[in-house]
Amino acid sequence: MNVLHLDTSALGTYSISRQLTAAIVGQLQRDGVASSVSYRDLAAEPLPHWLPNPDPASDNALRDEAVLQQFVDADIVVLGAPMYNFTITTQLKSWLDRVLVAGRTFRYGPNGPEGLAGGKRVIIASSRGGKYSGGPAAAMDFQEPYLRTVLGFIGITDIEFVRAEGVAMGDEAKQAALQAAHATIGELALRKAA
Repeated sequence: MNVLHLDTSALGTYSISRQLTAAIVGQLQRDGVASSVSYRDLAAEPLPHWLPNPDPASDNALRDEAVLQQFVDADIVVLGAPMYNFTITTQLKSWLDRVLVAGRTFRYGPNGPEGLAGGKRVIIASSRGGKYSGGPAAAMDFQEPYLRTVLGFIGITDIEFVRAEGVAMGDEAKQAALQAAHATIGELALRKAA
């Protein structure tokens, strides 16, 4: 299967989500699932904020088409999505703006919007300084619900989250979060086979 590996964290070697995406891709390769891997670092080579391209032959339009085609060609997307200020990074938002394209990944039909990008598996490496999966802080999570919504809008329902939560709550909490995330990564193939 073709794997698209995306990193969006601006933290470089300090990034937890980058560590997790690398581990996920490594696991997919060890499991014999990944036949090819393409990589895009959206922090090192950020896409500008989206603007309409009236000229389909412009450099911007060609770049946007290449980004979209890379996504379309992928069977599995491994997406690094750290939480910044309760939501996704601007780098990830700019990428999504190139992927959610009317007529290509969704369309409007007689019954409303219809996703055209179904059949893909998306594994999201989510790193969070605090804990947002339950309790009162869950109301401040605009990251995971947003990603589920936009991916669902284009027809993707096979979405898995590998979470490292509480990584800014001290060394012990960080290590526990990483341990839990790596345990989840080890189970990816088992869950897919079930």
